[in-house]
Amino acid sequence: MTTNHWLVKQEPADYSWATFVKDGRTAWTGVRNFAARIHLRAMRRGDLVLYYHTGEEKQIVGLARVAKEAYPDPTAKEGDWSAVDLEPIKPLALPVMLATIKADKALRNVALVKQPRLSVIPLAAAEFGRLLDLAHTSA
Repeated sequence: MTTNHWLVKQEPADYSWATFVKDGRTAWTGVRNFAARIHLRAMRRGDLVLYYHTGEEKQIVGLARVAKEAYPDPTAKEGDWSAVDLEPIKPLALPVMLATIKADKALRNVALVKQPRLSVIPLAAAEFGRLLDLAHTSA
């Protein structure tokens, strides 16, 4: 089975990595973007996910995994929206700043740079590996 790689973005004031770790698992709800919905629906149990703090921090801070595949988003009042369940694995040994990502030639085509408003982003295996290298973290 092939493991896919993803990056999810969250404002730390709304739901920080620390809160995620404390909770132990969360439903990733509230995504209202068609491209991000496609990505949520493509996530498979066991896929690896990088957790990115938006806002003032602008850094990848943790490694998580998909615990439950896409299901109807219980927070959606109308429309066909999806959610997945995520569980934390571990914090990154060294957070990876957006500026570092933008400066790295191997990461110049990452959707985080190309489509900065997208909240759920697929990563190629090589991109995911490079981000973990920059974080001094192993999967």
